[in-house]
Amino acid sequence: MGKTKSVKSSGRFAQRYGATPRKRVLAIESKARKGQRCPKCKSADTLSRIAAGIWECSSCGIKFAGGAFISQTTLGKTLTPEEMKSLKKGTQS
Repeated sequence: MGKTKSVKSSGRFAQRYGATPRKRVLAIESKARKGQRCPKCKSADTLSRIAAGIWECSSCGIKFAGGAFISQTTLGKTLTPEEMKSLKKGTQS
């Protein structure tokens, strides 16, 4: 008798919906449950999701907008707010 696969949080769907959607849900939920680091004070596991895309740090009290399931999206990682300000100042001069 073979071993069964560990399907983690997507096991609640059983055999419904197909393998690919269950794998996608598993990837998103595992990222969402992972501890998030505050971009200001850099403390680990202090961010809490208030609503979809709104995050708050319990350590420094900062509130900011981010991704729906993770605090900083891949597009948001490419340009930080400081870099955006410098780009805006450069185009206005």
